Amino acid sequence: MREAAAAFLRHLQRERNASPHTLRAYGEDLAQFSDYLQRELGRDARPAEVDHLLVRGFLAELHQRGLRKSSTARKLAGLRSFFRYLCREGRLERNPARALQTPRQERRIPEVLDEAQAASLVELPGTSSAAIRGRAILELLYGTGIRCAEAVALDVHELDLDARMVRVLGKGRKERVVLFGRRAYEALSAWLVERDALRPKSDALFLNARGGRLSGRSVRALVARRVKQVALARRCSPHTLRHSFATHLLMRGADLRAIQELLGHSSLSTTQRYTHVDTRHIIEVYKKAHPRA
Repeated sequence: MREAAAAFLRHLQRERNASPHTLRAYGEDLAQFSDYLQRELGRDARPAEVDHLLVRGFLAELHQRGLRKSSTARKLAGLRSFFRYLCREGRLERNPARALQTPRQERRIPEVLDEAQAASLVELPGTSSAAIRGRAILELLYGTGIRCAEAVALDVHELDLDARMVRVLGKGRKERVVLFGRRAYEALSAWLVERDALRPKSDALFLNARGGRLSGRSVRALVARRVKQVALARRCSPHTLRHSFATHLLMRGADLRAIQELLGHSSLSTTQRYTHVDTRHIIEVYKKAHPRA
């Protein structure tokens, strides 16, 4: 089983050009499933020995442990892809995960900031190196809607300051170009001056104190600190800025296809789910801003 999983991961890396994050997630899920099979069968299982009952038992165990339905659905999708690959390679006749139903997921309204809240969050005060870097990161996240992982993966050469655009490598190694406005331009300009003075040891756009690439964990910690500093009475993460970016564009009349391109969604249906949920939030924001409407 583990040998087959390793071959599948090599296939994803070499032929599907999967990102390190995707490879890590698939690897962890398959290792977890292999451990489950080891406990159930008392030995390492061969792929041909896995049937739908074993897969169903694995999902049941995840449910008993309180795993969210969205995470369970992701693990099931990963198993389907793994066994589909083995079927294409002629190592299996049937996909044991194919017939299992994906857990029904709750449709939750994502946390979205209104424009005033977003502005107060990203306008980080201070003249220290950390403050200048933090302001640039927040302005870029909110001004472009890129993901946290995409932001920390940026290299300096992917930023065109004069054209006010940045080249982003998103999910599935798909490249897109996104534009940013004046505020992000000013924040990034200030950071580039500061960055050069730090004698960087990496091509990364955003550096840590040692001159290496900043981590996504550091960005999430930055957002958490800003939430406390501005006393926002709601949960907020870097992804909240992404949702807020899309919502505010929609509020100002942006086309759904344009939002799809900017967010890097592979299908319009994904963007529609974003905006379908966010539309309810937009109505709430509009009613608060226009109580007589």
